[in-house]
Amino acid sequence: MNPSANGWIKKLLREVEATPEFLNLSDKTFYAALRDCGFIYGSNLDVVLNILPKEDLIEEELCKINHCLALLHTHHNATTETPFVESVIDFYTEISERKTSFFEDLLGGKKSNEQLEKLIHKRIQIDANIITKNFNYFIINALLYIDVLAYDNYLREQTISTSYIKNLEASIECVSLDVLNTKEDKNAYDESLIRLIESSLRFQDHTHITYEDAISNIKTPLEKQYILDLACMAAWTDKTIDSTEKRFLIQLGRDFKIETQLIKQSLETVNSFYTTNKENIAVLGSKNIVQSFYNNSSKMVKKLITRNSKRLYKELKDSKELMVLLTQSTVRDLTGEEQKKVQDQLLDIFKSIPSLAIFLLPGGAILLPLVVKFIPKLLPSAFDENRIDED
Repeated sequence: MNPSANGWIKKLLREVEATPEFLNLSDKTFYAALRDCGFIYGSNLDVVLNILPKEDLIEEELCKINHCLALLHTHHNATTETPFVESVIDFYTEISERKTSFFEDLLGGKKSNEQLEKLIHKRIQIDANIITKNFNYFIINALLYIDVLAYDNYLREQTISTSYIKNLEASIECVSLDVLNTKEDKNAYDESLIRLIESSLRFQDHTHITYEDAISNIKTPLEKQYILDLACMAAWTDKTIDSTEKRFLIQLGRDFKIETQLIKQSLETVNSFYTTNKENIAVLGSKNIVQSFYNNSSKMVKKLITRNSKRLYKELKDSKELMVLLTQSTVRDLTGEEQKKVQDQLLDIFKSIPSLAIFLLPGGAILLPLVVKFIPKLLPSAFDENRIDED
C-alpha cells in the first residue's frame, strides 16, 4: 500500500477487514497504542499496533495511516449508521464551514475515498516548504489527535460546535505554554516551540485563558490524558525534564484528577519514547536548517529509488556509460565533466519514469547527488567494491 498515491484508503479498509480486532479495543487501550507508535507526539515511527507492516513507509505516510485508523476506531465505537468515509467527510465539511479557508476547494461533490485522501493529505501537509517542514510538521501533527477527539464529539452530538474545538485548543495552548514557561533555562529552541504551538492552532484566536479555565474546559478522560501527554512532550523537547517541570506535570495530572499511576506512566512513556527513538525523530536530530533539509530530502529520495528500483535498474543497464560512471563513483570521486554526464543521463532516464519526475522540476537537480548515493544499492554487488553486507 502506498499512501502517497491514489486509492490507499480503499486498500487500507480492505486490509483492515482481515484483521478487525483492534476496532474492539477500548478507547483507553487504543489511545495508549497511538502514543506508543508516536502518533500522539507527532512523530509517527510505526503503524499503530503493527496492524500493517511498516516496510518502506516514510513518516508522513505512517501519519496518514495512523490518522485514518484512529478515525476508523472512533467511528466503529460510535452509534451511527453513516458509512465511515461519508461520516468523516461530513465531519470535515462541518469544520470547514466554520473555518472556510482550511480545506479550500476540496469539499463538495461526491463523497468518495479519493476525496477523503485529499482531505487527510491537506490536513497533514500544512507546510509545503521542504526546508522548514521537519519542524513545523512535528508541531502541527502533534495536534492531529484534536481531530479524533472532535470527531468523537461530532458523532456523539451529531454536530460539532466551534466552541468545543476552540476551548480544547485554548486549553492545549495554555497548558503547553505554562509548562514551557516553567523551564529553569529557556533557550532559542524553546522560544521557537512556543511560537509554533501558537501558530499550529486552527480555531483558537489566541485570547489567552487562565490555567483554571483550561482545567475546567476539559471533560473526558481522553482529553485529559492527551493534554497531559502533550505537556510531557513539550517539557521533554530539550531532552530533559527538570524538577520544576516535573512538579508542574504532576500537579497538572492531579488537577485533572488523573490517577497517580497514569501520571507516572505519561512521564515514563515520553522519556522512553524520545530516548529510544531520538535518532529517528527529525526535530530532535536536526541542529540546523541545512541538516533538516538534507535528512528530509534523503528520506524522500531513498523512497523514490526503492519503489522504482526494478524499472530504474532496467534503464541503467541500457545506458552502459552511465552504469560505468555510477559504479566508479563508489570507489572514487568523479570529475566535473563526469558528474555533468551522470546528471544529464539520469535526467533523461527520469523522463521515462513518472514517479521520478520531481527531479525534472526547477531545483530538482540539487537532489541528484543523493540519487547517486542510493543508486549503487541497486547494482550487482560485484560492481560495488565498498559494499559491506550488514547482518
